[in-house]
Amino acid sequence: MSSLLFSLFFLLSSLPFSAVSQLSPAQTTAVIDIAGKLTNNSAAVPWSPSSQPNPCSWRGVLCSADNSSITALSLSGFGLSTSDFLLDVCKIESLLSLDVSNNHLSSIPDAFIAGCSGMDGLKFLNFSRNQLVGSLPVLKGFVGLETLDLSFNSLSGNVSFQLDELQSLKSLNLSWNEFTGSVPGRIGNSTGLEELVLSVNKFSGGIPREIGDYRNLSLIDLSVNHLSGSVPTDIGSLTRLKVLILSANQLSEAIPPSISNIPALERFAANQNQFDGSIPMGLTNFLRLLDLSYNNLTGPIPDDLLAQPRLTSVDLSYNSLNGAIPANLSSSLFRLRLGSNALNGNIPASFASLQSLTYLELDNNSLSNVVPGELGSCRKLALLNLADNELTGFLPESVGNLVNLQVLKLQINHLTGPIPEEITQLLNLSILNISWNSLNGSIPHSVSNLQKLTHLTLQGNDLSGSIPVTISQMNSLIELQLGQNQLTGIIPPMPVKLQIALNLSSNHLDGHIPNSLAQLRDLEVLDLSNNQLSGEIPDSLVRLSSLIQLSLSNNNLSGAVPPFRSFVALNTTGNDELVFPPTKQTPPPPQKRKRSVAIGVILAAVSAVLAVAVVAISVLLFSRRVLKVNNDQQSEPGENDHFVGPPQHVIHGNLLTSSGIHRSSIDFFKAMDVVADPANIMLRTRFCTYYKAIMPSGAIYLVKKLNLSEKIFQMNGHDKFTEELEVLGRLSNSNVMTPLAYVLTEDSAYLFYENFNQGCLFDLLHKVGKEKMVVDWPSRYSIAVGVAQGLASLHGCSMGPILLLDLSSRNVLLKSMKEPVVGDIELCKVIDPSKSTGSLSMVAGSVGYIPPEYAYTMRVTMAGNVYSFGVILLELVTGKPAVSDGIELAKWAASNSKNQDRWDGIIEGSISRGSLSVRSQMLSVLKVALSCVSALPEARPKMKSVLRMILNAR
Repeated sequence: MSSLLFSLFFLLSSLPFSAVSQLSPAQTTAVIDIAGKLTNNSAAVPWSPSSQPNPCSWRGVLCSADNSSITALSLSGFGLSTSDFLLDVCKIESLLSLDVSNNHLSSIPDAFIAGCSGMDGLKFLNFSRNQLVGSLPVLKGFVGLETLDLSFNSLSGNVSFQLDELQSLKSLNLSWNEFTGSVPGRIGNSTGLEELVLSVNKFSGGIPREIGDYRNLSLIDLSVNHLSGSVPTDIGSLTRLKVLILSANQLSEAIPPSISNIPALERFAANQNQFDGSIPMGLTNFLRLLDLSYNNLTGPIPDDLLAQPRLTSVDLSYNSLNGAIPANLSSSLFRLRLGSNALNGNIPASFASLQSLTYLELDNNSLSNVVPGELGSCRKLALLNLADNELTGFLPESVGNLVNLQVLKLQINHLTGPIPEEITQLLNLSILNISWNSLNGSIPHSVSNLQKLTHLTLQGNDLSGSIPVTISQMNSLIELQLGQNQLTGIIPPMPVKLQIALNLSSNHLDGHIPNSLAQLRDLEVLDLSNNQLSGEIPDSLVRLSSLIQLSLSNNNLSGAVPPFRSFVALNTTGNDELVFPPTKQTPPPPQKRKRSVAIGVILAAVSAVLAVAVVAISVLLFSRRVLKVNNDQQSEPGENDHFVGPPQHVIHGNLLTSSGIHRSSIDFFKAMDVVADPANIMLRTRFCTYYKAIMPSGAIYLVKKLNLSEKIFQMNGHDKFTEELEVLGRLSNSNVMTPLAYVLTEDSAYLFYENFNQGCLFDLLHKVGKEKMVVDWPSRYSIAVGVAQGLASLHGCSMGPILLLDLSSRNVLLKSMKEPVVGDIELCKVIDPSKSTGSLSMVAGSVGYIPPEYAYTMRVTMAGNVYSFGVILLELVTGKPAVSDGIELAKWAASNSKNQDRWDGIIEGSISRGSLSVRSQMLSVLKVALSCVSALPEARPKMKSVLRMILNAR
């Protein structure tokens, strides 16, 4: 190898001057050595000395202006897993910057630290987003180092003397590791530090007073640790501090007034702590962003707090603040969150001056009087939440001016009068909730103008008249709540995309249950109870394959009850003329009869003829249908049985598994017959339909269908999707559903999986009726561990993190009571959120599992997956579903967990009372769940940390 490199160097040195750099022989040799090691280490390295003889032209290599020396190496994202090349880096004495972030390095060699320690010019060192383990290395001799970034690794232990010799350090980032012990009081060998980021670790104890000695600090981020005690008043002496983030700790006592004296401070975030007392006056004198949510703050909001001209965002939600909202408001406010306090009085009319206000949340207070018409002047509002107050009077017509409004929540107030017709002018509205008020009059027929509306909730009012027939034109609606009103007339056709619930209960509706409801294929809950409906229950409702709850109680229904599937929670009480069909009994075996030899011969001959005919017909059918599948959109059985849809052409199919058992058992032809019959549907999730397929060998598989013709699916070509499936098929984690085979047609993809005959986690925990079973804690704990292992594996995948678009208890299937598997891993490869219809749940998963930031970002992230997993953990420890009675489990748990002495009221008592050890484990897992469903994405732990915490709860 050395002779080859020498020959290559000789060749390079003999090339014309313009073709090569002017690097010294030592640097040229060093960089060629690095290129050789990197190329052997990863195929992603784009360096090629043979085709590009000038190293200064290589990607990631930065040279001086005259190309005489290398000044920076950026190897970020090169897929590197070994660090032997670092020894050669130290030979490049002119190096100012080294970036090896976003690779798979597990350690920093001692030889690198020893070899590079004399490089006084090295100013920038970035090892972030690798897989570094062990303790923080002792960085001796790096006297010129100004920036050190070791974030997003798995480093552990204390941080103390390791940084003592860094004389020039200005920026230190150790976030997203597992460091313990105290926050270091001395960092480096000077006080020139400007940026200190230690977030998302396990530091404990108090914030050291010595931090006030670093007078050049402009950024401090100590969020998501276990810090306690008070904030030192010395922090107010940091006159250059621009950003101070202390979120998600256990800091207590009062917020020091000295923070108000920092003239450069633009952002102060201390949410999710235990601060008490009142908010100091002048706190926002210089601030742009303030977040003190989820604390124990009391007293009124200071009169000057919301008035400072630079202020753009304030979040004081989930405290115990009282008094009125100050009338003096900054015209620069963009976001104002004051929900879940004890505020009273009127909503100030001065909101009219807030032309930049986009998000306003005043919910869950004791605000009274009317909704001010002046709010109609805030034309940039996208979210207005005034729910759960004591507001009275009519809704102002000026609300129709909020043309950018996407979410309007006014539920649980004392509003009266009709629904203003002007609301139907809000064409960008996606959520409208005016439930549990005293509204009267009829539902405006123009409600169908709201074509982006996904959730319409009007229940618990005094609305009368008929349901507008135009409601069927609301093509984005997935939830419709009209229960507990005074509505009359018949049930009109409903929007076909309804999915979460259709609730028409407790009205005065009459007539028959329409057959048109059978078109709601994705509907999960149908409640028609407490009306005056008559006639029979349509057989067509049995085809609602997603239905899990059907309530028809207290009507005038008659006739036979159709045979709904066993998992449908059916309530028909209060209908005296309904008849349930008798339970099917197994017929007795036929008596044996003596048959004559002649009859036996005849039967044998007939059987032989039939066998030949069957074989002939099968050959004929196969020759005409091979590589074809039936169109899944053909009519249901019993409905136009003579019609058969046109076949689809199979583009490609392949086996992905190396298992001989599966390869010999999977029969594509049989599977395509299975998916053509809706009777074989076992489960429906947000984007997929699962079929039970029994192969000729007797082996049972799940076949998942993706309807790729839907606009939201964007494959970028069948070949690309095939490549993705081949990669996914090589995953080997036992808690992840990996495809065994696939078939692609023009409009659909069919993926084959092992059969998981225990169903999904949702059914196990929340199934109602006779088959409801109590799941013990050891089983729940094993499921929590298994799902965490699967997610940690997906997030840490070597080819890049695999994110789940719809992580819920319905997408966790069960091999056994203690063996879960996570499904739908391929969706992130084929769904394009930009092609959605505007419904967040159509992109980001099931309601109740969607993290709050998705409402603003519409971007699926690892932190978002952690939130969804936290909801699953809450389901396991509380026994409650993700949404019940319109309340999300995560929000319910967060609001009831402020006082840790009351946590026993959150966990499921029938399980926790079994033993003290079970109670202790459940409380420990509850703590993990609450950290996962933190409102702030950056406050949530990574999945590998979540897994570790769950294992430690044992």
